[in-house]
Amino acid sequence: MIDTADLDHLDAQQLREMVHSLRREAAADKLEIERRDHEIAFKQAAIDKLTHEMAVLKRLKFAAKSEAFNAEQKSLLEETIDADLAAMELELEKLAGTSSAGREKQQPKRQALPAHLPRREIRHEPESTACSCGCALQRIGEDVAEKLDYQPGVFTVERHVRGKWVCTKCETLVQAPVAPHIIDKGIPTAGLLSQVLVGKYLDHLPLYRQEAIFSRAGLAIPRSTMASWVGQCGAQLQPLVDALKREMLGSRVLHADETPVAMLKPGNGKTHRAYLWSYCTTSYSALRAVVFDFADSRGGQHARAFLGLPGEHGWRGTLVCDDFSGYKACFELGVTEAGCLAHARRKFHELWANQGSQVGEQALKFFGELYAVEREVAELMPDERRRIRQERSRRVADALQQWLSGQRQRVPDGSATAKAIDYSLKRWQALTRYIDNGDLPADNNWVENQIRPIAIGRSNWLFVGSLRAGERAAAIMSLIQSAKLNGHEPHAYLSDILERLPTQPASRVGELLPHRWQRTAVR
Repeated sequence: MIDTADLDHLDAQQLREMVHSLRREAAADKLEIERRDHEIAFKQAAIDKLTHEMAVLKRLKFAAKSEAFNAEQKSLLEETIDADLAAMELELEKLAGTSSAGREKQQPKRQALPAHLPRREIRHEPESTACSCGCALQRIGEDVAEKLDYQPGVFTVERHVRGKWVCTKCETLVQAPVAPHIIDKGIPTAGLLSQVLVGKYLDHLPLYRQEAIFSRAGLAIPRSTMASWVGQCGAQLQPLVDALKREMLGSRVLHADETPVAMLKPGNGKTHRAYLWSYCTTSYSALRAVVFDFADSRGGQHARAFLGLPGEHGWRGTLVCDDFSGYKACFELGVTEAGCLAHARRKFHELWANQGSQVGEQALKFFGELYAVEREVAELMPDERRRIRQERSRRVADALQQWLSGQRQRVPDGSATAKAIDYSLKRWQALTRYIDNGDLPADNNWVENQIRPIAIGRSNWLFVGSLRAGERAAAIMSLIQSAKLNGHEPHAYLSDILERLPTQPASRVGELLPHRWQRTAVR
């Protein structure tokens, strides 16, 4: 508040400067208010969206019991819904800036873990038992928290004992802090969570099957409980997957492929074809990484979005892929195309295997010579690999192209032989680009090998229950498969990063990526 008596001593210039200053302050305050209003509106919109999605899922969970699903389908759908709900609750807490403490208090008290399970006691005591006033602290009790651990076939219980120490003089109470955990106040250890994730996303065991396995080990964990764990773990691991993707997109050569996955349409109990896209570094790269991206269709926009195209900072390297049209727009936006020699060879192998075609047989001999060179140069440095390819592979490729052109004139349009020849000739530049670049592989087999375990698991999945479930599966499988690429045992890797993630600074999350991971010492 300005005292009007003070204004009598100001001249006109000083009054004008004061007015301008007040206007600037008012404008700054207005901008800050608008920024806060915008932030509040954005958060509220996100909260409303999540709240609506949760309400839809909860209705669907009860409606599923009356839908025309078989027992396994119902179980998988309920697992998906429970996992989605848990992930949404975690996202809501982060948006609202609240902890799970209030939610925990509203839940019924957890039952004690079975007394017959073996127990391992872990004590947490203060580093010093001397009070700041100089007196010695006295132990007056302890708090005990039990967590359920699992090694294949055996449940054990970790008893975390936190002693209470008090100074009788100044009445100061000292106690070791509660160690942060990936699931706040939950009973599972990182090892048990890892077992559930590896079972579901590597061994392709739905949670209802894991429930039966755990029951044989001495404790039947409800699948709804495990689904909640899966949902929360998926949300907590997402920043790690985002970091892995950023580092992978720093590579100048990537493989790409996609495989269909059935996704449920809950409204009518039917499924439609969704896709799991796979992107990974080459076998020649020092970085071993694969990232899966789940999408509800095979549209090329999904590939462009993953690569950040179009955009100033979009990826502009060489993409090794098959002839799927969804990638074509990427090549118009600055990405270089490298074809898959194995796909071209496969066309002629089908001719030879199905029809005994002499054209197919002769073409396979040409491809055999090209692959013989690749076996020899696999372990060489890029410059040496390129030199040998240019000396030997170029000669074979030119002869193959000339022979294919001659054969094409002798076969009718529309025949299987014509289609096989056209596939190679129309993509000849992309198919032979690897000859002049030692960093490029000859084919796309590397990424197909990474996505093959996913295709095998579809027989156990039956379907993906929701878009969120597909995205969660893609994220967790990215970490598991990347860990395998780097020679890590997936259960050991996930157990360690789930243990460390709650205390890992965001600026150092890269230390937990599979290609940098070093296991912490056993407690």
